[in-house]
This record gives sequence, C-alpha cells and structure tokens, in this order.
Amino acid sequence: MKRCRYIVLLLLAGMVGQGCSSRALHEAEAVVAQADSLWQVRLMYGMDAGDSLTLAQAYETLQEHSVFSSQFSEVFPFVQRTSFLRTYAHACYHYGKLLRAKDDPEEAMQCFINATHSRTRDSHILGRVYSNMGSICHLAGDFPLSYNMYEKSANCFLANGDTLSYYYGLNDMAFEKAMLADKEDCIGCLHTIEKNYSNRDVLLKTMETKAELYLKCKQYDSVLYYASILCKELPNYSAGFLLQAQAYSYLAIQDSAVYYAERVLDNSPTLEETNNALYILTNDDESKDRAAIRQTAADRSDTQKLIELRQMEISQAAQLLEQDIVRKPDLRWLYAVIATVLIIGAAIVVYVYRKHKKHDLLTQKISDLTLKSNAVQANHEKLVNRYESQHQRREEETLHRCDLLRECPQIAVELKWNDFDSVSNIIDSHFYLLATKLRQKAVLNETEIRLCILVLIGLNRSQIANTMPYALNSIGKLKDQTAKKLGTSGKNLRDFLIKIVVDE
Repeated sequence: MKRCRYIVLLLLAGMVGQGCSSRALHEAEAVVAQADSLWQVRLMYGMDAGDSLTLAQAYETLQEHSVFSSQFSEVFPFVQRTSFLRTYAHACYHYGKLLRAKDDPEEAMQCFINATHSRTRDSHILGRVYSNMGSICHLAGDFPLSYNMYEKSANCFLANGDTLSYYYGLNDMAFEKAMLADKEDCIGCLHTIEKNYSNRDVLLKTMETKAELYLKCKQYDSVLYYASILCKELPNYSAGFLLQAQAYSYLAIQDSAVYYAERVLDNSPTLEETNNALYILTNDDESKDRAAIRQTAADRSDTQKLIELRQMEISQAAQLLEQDIVRKPDLRWLYAVIATVLIIGAAIVVYVYRKHKKHDLLTQKISDLTLKSNAVQANHEKLVNRYESQHQRREEETLHRCDLLRECPQIAVELKWNDFDSVSNIIDSHFYLLATKLRQKAVLNETEIRLCILVLIGLNRSQIANTMPYALNSIGKLKDQTAKKLGTSGKNLRDFLIKIVVDE
C-alpha cells in the first residue's frame, strides 16, 4: 500500500514538473514572439523595450528544450519540431544581438553558433545570424573568415528570396575582398551587383567598397572620386569623410586631410574611425601648437586602449567560431555503423560457410543452366536464319511482281487505276498490305499513295505522269514531297517502300 502511494506521488510530481516546464516554454516562446515584433519595426528587445534578463531566461529555457528535442526528435510531430527549432533559432539571434549591443562579442558569437546548429530551415534568420558572425570576424581582422560567413549569409538570403539582403551580402563579401586588396574578386562581386540590381542604398554601399579597395591598392584619385559621390549622397556619413581624409593624407595634401578628419569626429564615428582620424590630426595638422598636438595624440592613445580591450574579446569570439568550424565531429554514429557492419559480416561468413557445403549442388545447377542457355542460343540463331531467309524470299518475290507489273502494257487496267479502293486491294494482295501500311501512317493523301505504288513498281517519270495522270514537270516535286513525309528522300523512296513491304 505504501509502495502504491509512493508511485502515485512520483507520478504527480512528474506531472507538476511537466506542467511547470510546459508553462516556462510557452512563456519563452511568447518573449521570442515579442522580440520578433520589435525586430520588424527596427527595435531591439532588451534595449528599446522589454527586459534583457527576460530574454536571457527565454533563451536558456529554449536551449534546454533544444537538447531534449534533438535527442527525442522522432517522438515529436514534424510541424511541432520545425516550429520549435525556428523559435529557438530566433531566440539565439535576438539574444546574440543584445549581447553584441552590450559589448559581449564572445557570448554573442556562442549564441549565433547555437543558431547555426539548431537545424532550423528558416533561411532568413540564418542569413541574419551569419551576417552578424561575419561582422564580428571583420572587427577581429579575420577577413577570410568574415568573407566565408558573409557568403553563407548571402546564400541563405538568396534561398529565402530576399533579393535586397542578398545583394547587401554580396557587397559585404566584396568589402572583405577589398580589405585583402583582392582587386579581381572584389570587382567581380561588385560587377554582379551593378549588373543585376539598381537599389540606390545598395549601390551607395558599393561606392564605399570601391573606395576602400582603391585605398588598399594605393589608387588615391579613385578613392577621392568614389568617396566624394558617397559623401554627396550621404552628407553626414563619417566613413566617407574618413576615406577622403586618408586619401588626402597619402597624397600629402594636409589641409584637406585635416578638414575631412575633423568632419569624421563631428559625425558619430566608430572607435576605428576615431582612431584613424586622430592619427591624421596628430601628424598632418600644422596649424596646431605643440600642446594641442600632444592632446590629440593623448586622445588617440585613449582610443587605442579602448580598441585593444575590445579587440581581445572580439578575437576570442572569432577563435570560438574557428574552433566550432574545425571541431571534431561526434564519431559515435561511426562506431555504431562499424559495429553493425561487423555483425552483418559475421552473419555473412556463417551463411557462406553453410552454403559451401551445397557447392556441388550449386555447380550442377550452373551446369544445367549453361546447357539450357546454349540451347536457347542455338534456337535463337535458328530463328534468325529463318527470318533472314524469309526476308530474302519476300524481297525477291516483291521485285519479281514489280517486274511483271512494269512490263504489263495496260498497267492502269490491270490495277483498276480509276478506283482507289480497288487499287489498294490489289496492291495489298500483291505486296503484303503496302497500301494499308501507307494509309496507317496517316501522313499521305490519295495522290501520294498512288505515286508510292507506281514508284515501287519501278515506272519512270514519264510513265508515272501518264498513269496518274499528272504534269510531267511536277512529278519530281511530288516525289520529293512524298518522300519527305515518309522520312526519306526522293532518290531513296523506292528502296524505302520495298523495305516497308518486306520488313513491316
């Protein structure tokens, strides 16, 4: 009795636990749905609305259930499992974006990696995830890895039919090639964009990419050309000002370099842009006194320290991704396959051993089959010879009957030429149903069938014209036309008709 009570208590506890777990899961899904809604209006959950701790709890809850779902995926319906994986991938994306915004790139990268392992088929969210991974790798200075992530992102957007994001992804790929000074591949990507897409914002991003490429290739006039177009369309774009400042600095035009460097600082630059602008102001600004230059250098030193602190975390995030890419796969499935193969192999060995005892019987069966095969082959050769003999007989008979009809002085009377049905019956009786065979092809009219009969008999053009009757100068054209319908030429028409008589 006590044992029964104990079991009941365990069952009740399990039901309560399952209810709590289900409730937590539904709450997590609701948080992700709210984050998706904010995302659609370009707001971030945990920053613009909502609580970051709530999003973190939702992410952890879904992560715990994702492990359970992967182990027992066959238990859950396909639609339910697909929906859950999509929700989990979205949670990874939103929480990863939040961690990036809060300057925690390493944890953000782990969230993005988890999204790529979620096995979701949501190409759009995967495109966003890979794009963020590429951005982190770019900041870490790992441009080849960044290019690979942007390529995955672009392919996901293309699979999802998101043309705008796809071409932005192509430009991101081109930008990484520009950072590597790979001019050929960079221009190739940009040419694909310019050839196939005309969106203004995308084309402006290609201008920035070109300017960056030519800066790396030391073609400073080209940098100024594309950067000036960029700044004209985007008056407060700090990246465009920095490109012009750097180009003028390399060209030793200090006044212009200083002017654009100051404009960079006036337009909310990134840490990297601030560092580069302060470098130009430190080295090219001849209007400042020594104290002002020292202050600028000190400001740049402070900026570099911030970059170094952030760079350590970003580098660790990139290393996390590299480790994930090269990590050793789980080989337990391989061991299971090997064990299965060994078991099957052992069974085959036993089977072969037992069958070896019946080898004599099997040999006898093979011998019997060989004899039967030889008999069938002999019969086949006999039938072939009979067919060839019959074929030759038919051909000789056909040619003989043609000769007899051709020598007949009144062939039209002999064939009852004026009555087409009678002609057909006579020809069918003499030439193995030739007229019927021609009608069954359903490509010839009565005149053409009459022509075929006369051609088969072997009459010349004049005799054919007199018999049909038909204009002499039109017989050749009619003959070619008829032959073409039958799939042959006028020259080979008689041989073709003889073949129909003999073979078909």
